[in-house]
Amino acid sequence: MAVRPGHMIKAVLLQVHSIAGLVLALLLALIALTGAIMSFEDEIVDHLNTGIMHVAPREMPALMPDELVARLMAGQDFGQVSGQVSGQVSAVMLSSDPAAAVRIRFARDEQGARPNSLYVDPYDARVLGAPRGEAFFATVRKLHRWLLIPGDAKGWGRQITGVAALGLIVMLVSGLVLRWPRRARSVKMWLKPNLGLSGRGLHRSLHAVIGTWVLPVYLVMTLTGLWYSFDWYKDGVVWLLSRPEVSAAKMQPKMSAKAPRAAARSEPTRPIGFDLAWTTFRREEGDRFARALLTLPPSPGTVIRIRSWGRNSALDTARDEFRIDAVTGQVASAERYSDKTFGEKIIANVLDIHRGAVLGWPGKLAFMIAAALMPLFSVTGILLYLSRPRLRRPAQAPQGRLVPGE
Repeated sequence: MAVRPGHMIKAVLLQVHSIAGLVLALLLALIALTGAIMSFEDEIVDHLNTGIMHVAPREMPALMPDELVARLMAGQDFGQVSGQVSGQVSAVMLSSDPAAAVRIRFARDEQGARPNSLYVDPYDARVLGAPRGEAFFATVRKLHRWLLIPGDAKGWGRQITGVAALGLIVMLVSGLVLRWPRRARSVKMWLKPNLGLSGRGLHRSLHAVIGTWVLPVYLVMTLTGLWYSFDWYKDGVVWLLSRPEVSAAKMQPKMSAKAPRAAARSEPTRPIGFDLAWTTFRREEGDRFARALLTLPPSPGTVIRIRSWGRNSALDTARDEFRIDAVTGQVASAERYSDKTFGEKIIANVLDIHRGAVLGWPGKLAFMIAAALMPLFSVTGILLYLSRPRLRRPAQAPQGRLVPGE
């Protein structure tokens, strides 16, 4: 009997789906669970550190950033609280709220480790404490993005998680084709598991139906997660969604690391401060911002990056970005979120789309639950694969046929 093409295609898809699932099951479960843990990271960290994130407002003006950093580095309790003998400040988070503490972040040390950040009183630079939970979530984030493989974003972990995301897309598409019911218009067939079954039948029903529930979420997660794994994918999305001039600017090749080092040898670098850039930013923004993150350039240079969030900003990625020369105080560039096109706002919000935050806390909760369900598919998929041989019936011996006349 001839095999119908549809059956052959499904047989091939079943093999692809099974092999990809067996190879990637544990890896995808690990990535998904770490993502679920980080879903409400901001809320958890804020709750744990409520006591050190706020101060009593005073009539006196807050310290300028350079004075605050100088007092912090000269203070006697710096090493005792932070657990570090010394550290180079790399960024300062300031707020327009007079009751908000200043958050100080430090540059990586020679081993590539980043010291814990500190919360500091904006009026006298008194150290309030290091945020609890920061080191834990930093480790979880490295595990989620790079599998703790040395090199972080420059190591192999970035590509491995990207390949896992591509494999998940293959499994989602093949799984959808394999479970396509004869009554495709029946909502019950798509969305209701048959809990009256047992054994392989129950495993299959849970694997297929719950997989249908979370399929849209997993597609969003993987399509946005690829942004962080492959430069070619990121450049393609920027080209597709951005205006031509913005796309060309974002895809400019980065300056070689050798150039700054050569410049550093020819001209001695002088330390730069935050004050002039902060003054320029305040003059440009006034009181429209709620908080601003001032970051020093990672290599020899004088341009400070300032990311600011408006008072009505509901998303962490909905922010303005300024680049201001710390020596001259001139604005090198100003990128306002309100000026972006719809496609450029999608690019800016990739992270919040990835974790469901664009839908508010219900979206984050839904994405967290979907991510936490990934081990279910690993377990039921392995059980389905192991139970397949028991369904194979032994080939029956050919039966004799009577010939007319015998």
